[in-house]
Amino acid sequence: MLRGMRKASSNWLGKTIMAAVMGVLIISFGVWGIADIFRGFGQSTLAKVGHTEISLNEFRQLYTDRLQQIGRQFGRPLTMDQARAFGLDRQVLQQTIAEAALNEEAYRLGLGQSDEETRRMIFSDPNFKGANGTFDPARFEAAIRQFGYSEQRYVAEQRKVSLRRQIAGTISAGLEPPKVMIEALSRFQNEQRSIEYVKLNAAQAGTIDPPSPEALAAYFEDHKVQFRAPEYRKIAFVAITPEEIGKWSEVSDEDTKKLFETRRDQLGTPEKREVSQIVFPTMEEATAARGSIASGKSFDDLAKERGLKSSDTDLGVVSKSEIIDSAIANAAFTLPSGEVSQPVQGQFGIALVKVGKIEPGAEVSYESVAANLKKEIATDRARKSVADLRDKMEDERGGGSSVVEAAQKLGLTPVTIDAVDRSGRLPNGQPAANIPRGLDVVTQSFNSDVGVDNDPISFNGGYVWYDVLSITPSRERPLDEVKDQVEAKWREDQIADRLRTKATEMVQKLDQGGKLADEAASAGVTVETAASFKREDTPPGVPASVVAAAFRTAKDAAGQTSAGTDQWIVFRVTDINVPPVDFASDDVKKMKDSLQRSLEDEQIAQYVTKLETDIGTTINEDAFAQVTGASNNN
Repeated sequence: MLRGMRKASSNWLGKTIMAAVMGVLIISFGVWGIADIFRGFGQSTLAKVGHTEISLNEFRQLYTDRLQQIGRQFGRPLTMDQARAFGLDRQVLQQTIAEAALNEEAYRLGLGQSDEETRRMIFSDPNFKGANGTFDPARFEAAIRQFGYSEQRYVAEQRKVSLRRQIAGTISAGLEPPKVMIEALSRFQNEQRSIEYVKLNAAQAGTIDPPSPEALAAYFEDHKVQFRAPEYRKIAFVAITPEEIGKWSEVSDEDTKKLFETRRDQLGTPEKREVSQIVFPTMEEATAARGSIASGKSFDDLAKERGLKSSDTDLGVVSKSEIIDSAIANAAFTLPSGEVSQPVQGQFGIALVKVGKIEPGAEVSYESVAANLKKEIATDRARKSVADLRDKMEDERGGGSSVVEAAQKLGLTPVTIDAVDRSGRLPNGQPAANIPRGLDVVTQSFNSDVGVDNDPISFNGGYVWYDVLSITPSRERPLDEVKDQVEAKWREDQIADRLRTKATEMVQKLDQGGKLADEAASAGVTVETAASFKREDTPPGVPASVVAAAFRTAKDAAGQTSAGTDQWIVFRVTDINVPPVDFASDDVKKMKDSLQRSLEDEQIAQYVTKLETDIGTTINEDAFAQVTGASNNN
């Protein structure tokens, strides 16, 4: 996949597409802020940006949290090796350096933000809202404490995020993708191809006799590393999270129904209305304007008289909760369709509000959501218990207790896994079933050692403590121990070689004027078709490798590609269609917006790169390798 990404981005069009799909992750994290939190400064410095030092411990915590976040998204832990293969180690490093460079530039420019604006940002953060939908001080305190923040430090960090946004907004203002770029990308994305194809499977490989002892031994000798026994570790861990502590069955229906009533509109599909408004500086002007409407003047004509465009008056089709100004929201959701309100005193002036079409909402029953609401309430209540248990666990660990001993003293249930490899698999090849989804305790354990007092892992609003109890080193296995596996792999390779040869011969015949139907009949397979698919489509029964190969092949030409260890596919491109570009379509408008964001990100990236050069940036590569696991492979 990485090879394909590199190839795709080798020209200007490919780079544009990759930017549109992925964005410039490094800078977007650095500018807009991240959920991961810096915590704890050590003696060693990993990088220095101007006067700002990034400590080894600070980066380790950031990097670990980032891998866990991605692991939770994918539903499986991401190993250090996988993270380096995807380049995540360098992304997070550049993200951290970019933040530091922008922070220094904000200081040099003398940028600032009022305490009131910072407070408003924090109060509006949905992560800090309680069961009633408003800012919950206890939830705020628990959340920032979980990541090692004091209130003062968190507020200071949010101010930095806001100042980075100020710089980014200034640098990227006014950028717009050229029409030729939009047209080229639209044609590239919307090009359609049709193919006819055949699948060659193990049956077409013919009979494969078992290998001789000498052949098997020679194959094993050449591929011995594939059959090496991995390193195994015995680990123990205990999780203290709100989900583990909270018992939703203990929450009363009375409390749950209160939350249900508060959330009723959010739980169902809320009513939405098409809302427009015109804001006036004085009540007199607003009253006179309302009189004009009563006399027959339309709302739109009134807006035009005041030099307003639709974008200045149109709030869109919104729910009541999406309108920031509560006075405007109340007025809009009491009017019938097509009516204009009397003057309304809003937060930003006196307004006339008009309602267009109305989309009715749909409610959910209490019974259908009660279980989830009870779990949410229980989890919310458990947050304080998490903090208390964390302190007690740390006290026990500080007193010399192992993870298992400390957990048992606190009435918690530790988990012990006798042997697990780096990929999270047991000696029988099966994944370890008793590791919570998204928890990358295995990678952390393989970066530790026996007897090391490890820092807890932040996980699901709580913490996980772990110990490495013993290590079974990797070893070479003798042929007798893995004979069945070696023979199975030898057979797979034989099938793949024969299918590759057969597919190559078929393509050569097709290139010489042969017909796919004749070749299919000779091989004992049937011809299948896939019509009008795009580059990103997944036609039924057609592997992604075939789609990619079809877009590298000319019309009426033939090609081949592997679809696994025991399948090859031979195809012929029967049609290519490039539809005209409709610049007024929603898809093209979305593409333009995406391109604009990519151009803005790239502009900011170039700006930050120049900043880093001017300010001066140094990286301790040895410390970086230690944190990301690269030093373990040297």
